Amino acid sequence: MENIINTFVRSIFIDNMIFAYFLGMCSYLAVSKTVKTSMGLGFAVIFVLSITVPINYLIESYLLKPGALKWISNTLSDVDLSFLSFIIFIAVIAAIVQLVEMVVEKFSPVLYNSLGIFLPLIAVNCAILGASLFMQEREYESIYEAFAFGLGSGVGWFLAIVLLAAIRERLKYSNIPAPLKGLGITFIITGLLGIAFMGFMGIKL
Repeated sequence: MENIINTFVRSIFIDNMIFAYFLGMCSYLAVSKTVKTSMGLGFAVIFVLSITVPINYLIESYLLKPGALKWISNTLSDVDLSFLSFIIFIAVIAAIVQLVEMVVEKFSPVLYNSLGIFLPLIAVNCAILGASLFMQEREYESIYEAFAFGLGSGVGWFLAIVLLAAIRERLKYSNIPAPLKGLGITFIITGLLGIAFMGFMGIKL
């Protein structure tokens, strides 16, 4: 249980997808103009990550790893399907994102229209695929750890985009030099937030 909590907290503050690895920056910069749309996309990312990472963990453990097919038959114990990891992970992510897109369009058309092309683009968001690849690399011992990592990564991404959106909304009333308006000041703020989050590296987990 302690490992699960540690994994969850670490993925939010220390291994934050935005501030530690700068993954998913395209959607992060484009959608973070208002808090409302940022929260909508953030919740979608949380949902996608918390589902795709555990599913990909199961696929990795019982289908793709060397010897993973041994549960079917001992004759398949030498089979290694790990070369299919990328295409399988992407297929799972695309399917879940399609489901999220249909649900958002059905129940919140306003949010669907405000997110625009960036909602289906979650499927190619490098933070989503990156989480599954980190899960594969770190070799978590159970699906619960994989779920905690996926959920924590989503919460961390949500926290990052909402923080930036809140700051950008306040910047509308600030006197910013013309050369820095728009993405210029946004990059500077993102860097400062990244430095601030480095302070969490001192947490002992």
